[in-house]
Amino acid sequence: MAVAETQLYAKVANKHRRKSTSVLLESLLAKGFPAHIAQKALAATGQKTIEDAAKWLHSHCNDPSLEDPIPQEYALYLCPTGRLHDHLQEFWKESKRQCGKNRAHEIFPHITLCDFFTCEDQKVELLYDTLKRVGDSFSQCFPPSISLSLHSSTSYLGFFIGDSHANILKEFALAFSSEASAQADCHVKPCLKQLHLTLAHKFYPHHQKTLEELAKCINPGESCQWVAALYSRDMRFVHYQTLRALFQYKPQNIDELMINAGDFVYVDPTQQSDVSEGWVIGTSHRTGCRGFIPENYTERASESDTWVKHREYVFVTASRLFTQTENEPNVKLNGEVHNPSMSRSVTNVLSLQLSQNATLRRGVLVMRHGERVDQVFGKSWLQQCLTADGKYYRADLNFPSTLPKRKDSMKNFECDPPLSSCGVFQSRLIGEALLDQGVTVSYVYSSPALRCIQTAQHILQGLKLDQKVKIRVEPGLFEWTKWEVSRVIPKFMDVTELAEASYKIDTSYRGNFPLSSLVPSESYEEYVSRSSAVIKQIITACPSKGKGVILIVGHGSSLASFTRPLLGLPARDSSNFAQGVRKIPSLGMCFCEELKEENKWQMVNPPVKTLTHGANAAFNWRNGIVED
Repeated sequence: MAVAETQLYAKVANKHRRKSTSVLLESLLAKGFPAHIAQKALAATGQKTIEDAAKWLHSHCNDPSLEDPIPQEYALYLCPTGRLHDHLQEFWKESKRQCGKNRAHEIFPHITLCDFFTCEDQKVELLYDTLKRVGDSFSQCFPPSISLSLHSSTSYLGFFIGDSHANILKEFALAFSSEASAQADCHVKPCLKQLHLTLAHKFYPHHQKTLEELAKCINPGESCQWVAALYSRDMRFVHYQTLRALFQYKPQNIDELMINAGDFVYVDPTQQSDVSEGWVIGTSHRTGCRGFIPENYTERASESDTWVKHREYVFVTASRLFTQTENEPNVKLNGEVHNPSMSRSVTNVLSLQLSQNATLRRGVLVMRHGERVDQVFGKSWLQQCLTADGKYYRADLNFPSTLPKRKDSMKNFECDPPLSSCGVFQSRLIGEALLDQGVTVSYVYSSPALRCIQTAQHILQGLKLDQKVKIRVEPGLFEWTKWEVSRVIPKFMDVTELAEASYKIDTSYRGNFPLSSLVPSESYEEYVSRSSAVIKQIITACPSKGKGVILIVGHGSSLASFTRPLLGLPARDSSNFAQGVRKIPSLGMCFCEELKEENKWQMVNPPVKTLTHGANAAFNWRNGIVED
């Protein structure tokens, strides 16, 4: 193909196919919207169509910040498409599955050319013009392929750009930043240090080897068409967490937020300390409104999920046009590639790893107890269930049908509450799910709290192991005693009482930490030390030759306290620890697997799915049915 034809193809590929911003703005003004509000809507939606901007304006009609003159932030990225993009996406997926989420998963694969900068809404179109002009001027010298070399450290994994190609990209970034700064009157800073394409960042050091093996399956020389893309984000929520709504939620109170499935919500982690358990307060990306939502209606999303792509420049090289074959899928000009033939090399390596992992290894499954009765009915739940002569009765179907007999006063159930009926159902459901997945539980340890012992019992019933595996009651597994409202250690049922109440207790087991060693209002350091010691003693007590899972049923605090010592990680800061614990739902769990050949443990996905459900309020048929 002649050079002239290549130039013509590139020109057509990067021709604007949208209405100009001035036409869009005039249409919105004709509908009666103020100019600054119309420009804000266009900037927030990528200045694409009248319909997008009008929909945004309708959704944000109650947005308290609608009149605020806060501009968007913009960044220029170089993004791969084609087969290389497919390989990278497969790496993203498998690295997250095997090693959990790291910082790189927050953003799609890219090379940063110009980091985030602000631009006034009315001047954004000048950035589009700049990208088009600078792209045209570099189209002939843009390399047909970019040299990528793998680089790895204990906290970073990625491809470094070869010097000769990096210099061209830096010149392109510098040209864009200079012209954009002059034309749009904004400060654009080009990236002039080592250019790179990040694969993983801020991961646990023990995951480095696994990530490197996955990265070696990526062929950096695969065919790729590079696209310079201009993205924007809302600068107000840069340091917030982004949640995705799993279900619709209709507000029950004036301070709650209306969300639809798929909505994004910005949540500031520093503002959640005073929020009721099970709730978060955040701002809707769709409406701009702020309010409370049930936390179990959401899941963590990626940072870039709410970003808007404005314009892009596709670099079409003569080499690319000569080598493209009919068997290679065409690359869409919007950079979104749908290639049905995925990388076989990554898949083959993953299949090998999965077959190796199929051999049973020793694992530790740490789980929070099921729903406790006072979580639903409050601290005064027992008073609601006592007759005048002090006998228990079931005031609501979610109260347990009976309470186990205990030697001391029934009043001690107030500080050592049982599971609700839903908590029993949750626990048995988890046990049945573990059975369906073929999980072999060899040992069960429980906190002395009644709710934990009941959870363990019903999980074993779901596993059909309640006649084979007995529960070892370990006082050292009790939660941080500083959180006890009464400031004293609850009076737990002893193992004899529990056995007499038909709980499958190992009465011969002697705990590593006797009840008498639990100190009221212990310091965080004391709790961390206790947790670290007890998990190590449990691991030592369970033969390393034995395969299968050690199930530990504890509290919300248990998940971090008993797994981080296994992973060789330090304890979290006490404030961050408390904030993390409040987000752990009933039956929340995490799973550690032993790598005996490497003498270490790694955290992997739990063997069963999460359990999510909504609230069910009390109902009086008289209200609204018979009485007005």
